[in-house]
Amino acid sequence: MNKPIKRAFLDTEDGQIHYRISGAGEPILLLHQNFRSSDEFRELIPIFAQKRLVIAMDLLGLGDSDKPPRMYSIEDYAKTVILLLDELGIKTASLLGHHTGAYVAAEVAAAYSERVKKIILCNIDNFSKEGKVAISKMCEGLNIKADGSYLMERWLARSGYINSAELKHRWLLDELKCFGYPWYAPLAVIDYCQRMEARFCLIKAPTLILSGIEDIKEIERLGFAKVDNRKFILVAVPDARIINIESGTMAMMNQIPDEISKLVIEFLDNNSVDEI
Repeated sequence: MNKPIKRAFLDTEDGQIHYRISGAGEPILLLHQNFRSSDEFRELIPIFAQKRLVIAMDLLGLGDSDKPPRMYSIEDYAKTVILLLDELGIKTASLLGHHTGAYVAAEVAAAYSERVKKIILCNIDNFSKEGKVAISKMCEGLNIKADGSYLMERWLARSGYINSAELKHRWLLDELKCFGYPWYAPLAVIDYCQRMEARFCLIKAPTLILSGIEDIKEIERLGFAKVDNRKFILVAVPDARIINIESGTMAMMNQIPDEISKLVIEFLDNNSVDEI
């Protein structure tokens, strides 16, 4: 029987942070990608909650969290993670981040190493100069249009890797909450890429990197990064291992939760990344 998933808000000086919480035991905190929310982990939360305390937060500016009064940096987002852990009385936790959430998880591990037990970085890239320009242009084109055509445009945008109408609907609902506001998280990632390798060298926690093969193909098609760019993490992070997931897309948290959870649980339960 699945454990109940409760919702709550944390008050901060920059607005309320919405989060979901379920289960009991060793804590794991889940951090979502751009234009999504804690809903990205709807399928994973019940699996992890069978034996763990699971928290999934909406980053400020995304989901049901408030829009911050200024542009946030990855370092700012990392501070909100610590605020939430403090609110819940959690001294140390493992972190799982996907795309934008992975940058935030990495920064938490770099800046607050004593608070992080293990981290799982999913589909994380070091964007090239051209990639940063491509992301900026994409964000500039995401605007509310009087004729409503942007609704169908965004519905079709993920047709290449999401076949489920229900899942497309969930993604679209999250994305539409961002329209009409600055694109906080994508711009934070672009800024962070300038210093991320130096920051990653500070990570002490055992690190598992999950890389979706279909995801990186889509990233390359969009002009954001090259296929082999994720290998830099193995050099930057002393205790890291990468696992390639053949069917892994940008929506892999929703599409293959059993495969993702199996790898994550094995990593969390073992003493070394080499034991997976």
